[in-house]
Amino acid sequence: MATPDPRTTTASGSDVRVRFCPSPTGLPHVGMVRTALYNWAYARHTGGKLVFRIEDTDAARDSEESFRQLVDALTWLKIDWDEGVEVGGPHGPYRQSQRGDIYQSVIEKLKASGAVYESYSTAEEIDARNEANGRAKQLGYDNFDRDLTEEQRAAFRAEGRQPALRLRVPDEDLTYVDLIRGEVTFPAGSFPDFVVVRPNGAPLYTLVNPVDDALMGITHVLRGEDLMPSTARQLALYGALIDAGVTTFVPRFAHMPLVLGETGNKKLSKRDPQADLFLHRERGFIHEGLLNYLALLGWSIGPDRDVFSLEEFTAAFDIVNVNPNPARFDQKKAESINGDHIRKLDGKDFAERILPYLAAADVFAGEPTHEQIVLAFRAAPLVQERVQLLGEVPGMLGFLFADLVSYDEDALKGLPANAGQVLMACVAALERLETFTPEAIQDALSAALVEGLGLKPRVAYGPPRVALTGRRVSPPLFESMELLGKDETLRRLRALAEFLPA
Repeated sequence: MATPDPRTTTASGSDVRVRFCPSPTGLPHVGMVRTALYNWAYARHTGGKLVFRIEDTDAARDSEESFRQLVDALTWLKIDWDEGVEVGGPHGPYRQSQRGDIYQSVIEKLKASGAVYESYSTAEEIDARNEANGRAKQLGYDNFDRDLTEEQRAAFRAEGRQPALRLRVPDEDLTYVDLIRGEVTFPAGSFPDFVVVRPNGAPLYTLVNPVDDALMGITHVLRGEDLMPSTARQLALYGALIDAGVTTFVPRFAHMPLVLGETGNKKLSKRDPQADLFLHRERGFIHEGLLNYLALLGWSIGPDRDVFSLEEFTAAFDIVNVNPNPARFDQKKAESINGDHIRKLDGKDFAERILPYLAAADVFAGEPTHEQIVLAFRAAPLVQERVQLLGEVPGMLGFLFADLVSYDEDALKGLPANAGQVLMACVAALERLETFTPEAIQDALSAALVEGLGLKPRVAYGPPRVALTGRRVSPPLFESMELLGKDETLRRLRALAEFLPA
């Protein structure tokens, strides 16, 4: 029975080193952020270090714009790192594109130890040999070049061929204990010697990713389940790196569950709106709410508990408690949890966070004035208990900053036949008020509409609500009137009364 490599790290506590190493292609998505979050939380839980490095060797797809978006995303989410890009550290550079000399040095060590060998076989030659030997084509390379003589290699070079470098895979089972999935064994012969350096001398991802981990002292590789098949090659390569004196240990691996879309059993696509991190921010997720929800995509703090602080999360999180089963992204649940976190915010904090959303919706009609900011801060408590997303706030408070009210069609359709009479009764009652407080407003309108006209409150307050806000649903009516002030409230009540057909 195969056993894990005895050189596997036993690092714990402050010796733990994890990494987040995305490629800067496209927009950040929630699957990537969940990976960053779990690595960050494990580092904070153990007292270890998080390294943020960039795998940017694909010049055709990588972009500086995507890199800046990655940094923007992590900064917004308050996911900080201890070493890496923008921060520095003892193991730089932290971009693969700047580590070419380092890789060449490691390649020379692997050559010297005999871990890699020159391979001259073309794809066509491999296929022809497999066919001649009755070997399935999909098995790929047949290790033909492993034992070439120097004379044979010289003959290939004389033909002008440039060799790739392949790792000499050990002829034995490779076993590791996945921190999430338990013991995993890759049987001997289940994969052939694989290319680590192209004929043009460029090292492949299969080499540079583990080399970076080895040189940066990464003790725990926490990554997505989709990368699990590559672990066999990494184990083989780690053995070679240790033998060549590049590192002294094999890291622990943990493969996190896939994040599925809301329907079906497919991995959440990058093109799915729910995968777009910045769309969630634009719609009004706050970082506390979104991270809380993403934490639940594979992990739980306890039975019947979904809402917790980031401090509680990092205190409780351990990678070994992650569920290996796929997790499904549930938009409604995400928004509900976000709403819970919005309600936990300090009132001033909430008010400050809604200002950019009000500005983006052009509620201020330009740069906000001091008076508009003061009004927004006064109005914020009216909606903090009512919204799940900050993006809902402009629709609820926009009426306070508008010169003219635009009436929603459904709001007008819902008005009673005597709406004009109700509005003028409101005007008559409010005109007499000397103090324009919510309590005084409520007493006056209740006397005029509920007692005077005999209306039920649900019917009575519909017309003034539409007059003030243009909507059927709005922040509390009496507090809204106070914020608008007596003169503006009366003007809006009269305006709707005149707008309605006689």
